[in-house]
Amino acid sequence: MMIHGMRQELAQLGIEETKTPEAVEDAIKNTEGTLMVVVNSVCGCAAGGVRPGIAMALANSELKPDRSITVFAGADIDATEVARSHFEPFPPSSPSIALLKGGNVVKMFERRDLEGRPPTVIAEDLVGAFAQHCSRTEAAAN
Repeated sequence: MMIHGMRQELAQLGIEETKTPEAVEDAIKNTEGTLMVVVNSVCGCAAGGVRPGIAMALANSELKPDRSITVFAGADIDATEVARSHFEPFPPSSPSIALLKGGNVVKMFERRDLEGRPPTVIAEDLVGAFAQHCSRTEAAAN
């Protein structure tokens, strides 16, 4: 699957593609509530576990992030660098998923937390994180 298809998997879930540093900064600075930032990648663990796990979590969680964005490691290089600068002290890894509030990480899933795990386990962990850090419900979104 080409990068375009890998991007589309997340875009179809309503996750905004942020391909420029400015778009990432805008999302981080101007999101009220919880922002989910997904660092997507071409690796097998992103395809086999992370993207399907995110889809399951969003479909099965009552609470969701107020906004979700994605950058693609290796393609959106500058945008990825800006996103990762907000993840400190966590080292760069891809794939990864960060939940931010007020520009600060409240929950971080690094590659080591995701790699080799089935989508159902990743989804369960995300649903738990959404329950702890998010307040938006589907009813509020519609």
